[in-house]
Amino acid sequence: MNRTPVSFYSEGFQLAGDLFRPDELRPDRMRAGIVLCHGYTGVKDLYLPDNARVLAEAGYVVLTFDYKGWGESEGARTRLAPYSRVADVQAALTFLGAQDDVDERRLGIYGTSYGGATVVWTGAIDQRVRCVVSVVGIGHGERWMRSVRRPDEWFDLLARSASDRVKRAMDGQSEFVERGEVLLPDRQSAELAAAARRTIPSALNTLPLEYVDETLGFHPEWVVDKISPRPVLFITTNDDRLVPPEESRELYRRAGEPKKLVVLEGYGHYEVYAEPAFSEVMNATLAWFQEHLPPT
Repeated sequence: MNRTPVSFYSEGFQLAGDLFRPDELRPDRMRAGIVLCHGYTGVKDLYLPDNARVLAEAGYVVLTFDYKGWGESEGARTRLAPYSRVADVQAALTFLGAQDDVDERRLGIYGTSYGGATVVWTGAIDQRVRCVVSVVGIGHGERWMRSVRRPDEWFDLLARSASDRVKRAMDGQSEFVERGEVLLPDRQSAELAAAARRTIPSALNTLPLEYVDETLGFHPEWVVDKISPRPVLFITTNDDRLVPPEESRELYRRAGEPKKLVVLEGYGHYEVYAEPAFSEVMNATLAWFQEHLPPT
């Protein structure tokens, strides 16, 4: 597998990425390409290189990248704007499809957690996407944010968000808060996420409160049916206490054929990035891509 740093542009901002290619590429045989999308406050160097390695070794050309404002990419720092992220994925698809060794007619997308929501929306509106995989993704932003809070925490968050909405209109600035104040992690998620992020300097731990407003109105399940007749796979876990499995179940229920739902047993949210759950995720992912988007 060969890894090459690259850059491309989305809405005028330069985004940083990495291209992963199989070791042996025949010049007369173009490959299918897959864009990988990280979640919430992730960056391209957190978790995704492991996914890219598996897919590149199976023969795909794979692109990871940092969204605007995250990691090494340009843009307003750590702003988590869901529709802007969709635009970034579309730019990534364009860049990947323009590579000499990639068949632009055979492009897929894979996303985890918030990225699992991003790829659903992107697949629904962009016909270039031929195959979608969404792992522990979010289907309805408001339902999800409310589901992981007690009632008083929920109403406090809404009040805080409303106040920040006025602040943004008056002075153009959103209040920055610790990621744990917006996303309330269960004990297991907090420990696993903190351990993974310690070795990734670009994995920041603050974000603007405007994220709350934007997520409250971001509901990929409203458009998931538009992916059909292109295939979509949903992977979730039965013990995910951060993004409940009901999110993937509802996405699956609303999606058209061909579709598949895989529910892994006994794992929490962040365990999908480590063994043994990682292999289960990638086995299902690779089987889906190989069936519906062969590498050659």
